[in-house]
Amino acid sequence: MASLPAKTRRCPWVDMSKPDYVAYHDEEWGVPVHDDRLMFEYLTLEAAQAGLSWYTVLRKRENYRAAFDGFDPARIARYDRRKVARLMQNPGIIRNEQKILGAINNARRYLELRAQTDSFAGFLWQFVDGRPLVHTLRTLRDYPARTPESDAMSKELKRRGFSFVGTTICYAHMQATGLVNDHSVRCYRRPQLLRNGRPPRR
Repeated sequence: MASLPAKTRRCPWVDMSKPDYVAYHDEEWGVPVHDDRLMFEYLTLEAAQAGLSWYTVLRKRENYRAAFDGFDPARIARYDRRKVARLMQNPGIIRNEQKILGAINNARRYLELRAQTDSFAGFLWQFVDGRPLVHTLRTLRDYPARTPESDAMSKELKRRGFSFVGTTICYAHMQATGLVNDHSVRCYRRPQLLRNGRPPRR
């Protein structure tokens, strides 16, 4: 992405002192994702974030890609206890055994869901009827932690056996993958991502 003027307005959560955080906001956050593997990657990283800041996970993202075979669900689904033990010794990722086991479990549930629905991304997009929801947000206080859509997604993923998919994690996933456009009204990215969006039904 081309360099922007120093005074370009961005969402209020962006820490402008962290160039990688700014780049994530400018290039990825809120861009609609329809690729199954990338959807799984985001879900895995959001689950790893639980109890931590997103920036903590973002800084470790490349380490996760290397440690988790490029987020290939078929490979992750075959991880055994020896692999878990090796991951627990990897300082480049968050060494939480429950989160590691959760990623393996979710890879297996992902493969089951793909066998039933053909598309993991399509399955997730159904919770917003296939089009990004567009919220009107101005300050940090306006950002919700959950919505009826994330509640529904969380409930269904849990029913299918997924781990670390509470409604707050699901909503963060929806924001990251463009199921919702939560760029603030003054953010320069908001209008760029407005195509095909619609207001939420309440």
